[in-house]
Amino acid sequence: MKLDGTDLRILDELQRDGSLSNVELARRVHLSPSPCLARVKALEAHGVIDRYVAIANPAALGIGLNVFISISLTTQSKASLADFERRIVEHDEVMECYLMTGDSDYLIRVAVADIAALEKFILEQLTPISGLEKIRSSFALKQVRYKTALPLAAAASS
Repeated sequence: MKLDGTDLRILDELQRDGSLSNVELARRVHLSPSPCLARVKALEAHGVIDRYVAIANPAALGIGLNVFISISLTTQSKASLADFERRIVEHDEVMECYLMTGDSDYLIRVAVADIAALEKFILEQLTPISGLEKIRSSFALKQVRYKTALPLAAAASS
């Protein structure tokens, strides 16, 4: 799908606030409601808009620790990578999981209440996964920036 400036403005507004009514969105992007809704539906149908979510405040929920864990596997076979990926996505504490290059095979971000919850996650959820070789944790001391909106400048130039 080729995106024009209006599509990008719609995406920008929805990335900032996915709960906007169609009428308010149309006002912000200078369209009437009917064509605005048609564009949003087209963005959804083409998979440009993946889903709508509410972003919860971790502190309000008692989730005070963000931990980045690098994980190395004993083997790099397709089967072992697939098995790890299948197992790791089963855990709600795992917020993100990336297959990496370099020394570790995977980098995961885990959100837990505290050190005790992290220990429990590592000992009871992570280490039982077969094929783990190394687990290294790094704690986030402070969140300097967190955003969910993708940069749309790249999409404008493509």
